[in-house]
Amino acid sequence: MKLEVHNLSAGYAKAQVLFGLSLEVAEGELVALLGANGAGKTTALRTVSGLIRAWGGSVHLNGQSLAGISAARRAKLGLGHVPEGRQLFPLMPVEENLLLGAAFLAWEHRAAGLEYVYALFPRLRERRGQLAGTLSGGEQQMLAIGRALMGRPRILMVDEPSLGLSPKLAEEVLQTLAQVRSEGMGVLLVEQNVALSLEVADRGYVIEHGSVVLSGSAAELSGNPQVQKAYLAL
Repeated sequence: MKLEVHNLSAGYAKAQVLFGLSLEVAEGELVALLGANGAGKTTALRTVSGLIRAWGGSVHLNGQSLAGISAARRAKLGLGHVPEGRQLFPLMPVEENLLLGAAFLAWEHRAAGLEYVYALFPRLRERRGQLAGTLSGGEQQMLAIGRALMGRPRILMVDEPSLGLSPKLAEEVLQTLAQVRSEGMGVLLVEQNVALSLEVADRGYVIEHGSVVLSGSAAELSGNPQVQKAYLAL
């Protein structure tokens, strides 16, 4: 399966944010989407997942156009989204939050999904009955990723997973994303820690003002003087 975004434009009210954004992510690769605050990274993920309407361009998943398809239907087709800020249900237990991510699946698939997520994040199994709002920041991020994985996506988009986490926890979360990539899932990662994201990514895109200005392998981007100066403090 492949996610293909071509010439995408979008925004809010009369404020355009994306200007002809193009990228692609295939199963089995981790792609970093890099850029300064306000560059359009979160808007890109929200538009691709169907949370906001595209103004122009196209999004295809496994060759199928997603034009006019709701966010819920896109999830059923295999597109997962871990939003910035986690957006959990704080007064619901961990396991109920997880099950919401698989509400459209048959029960046997939900049960299998729970076992997969608990194996990936053993701390969530330990806290399965605990209210989501009482978890630590790292545990809440694990829960947000786990909820998205419950829907059995083939392409997973993750927005700022290390936000507010300690360096150790941030690395742990990103290594988990590298693990699901190694199992065949495609991952599109928006991450404030550019150095860490390029350590786990296969390749990446740099966007400015809603457009791609650089792309290449993770090694190429890490060695690019523009990227080093703007994002790596080198």
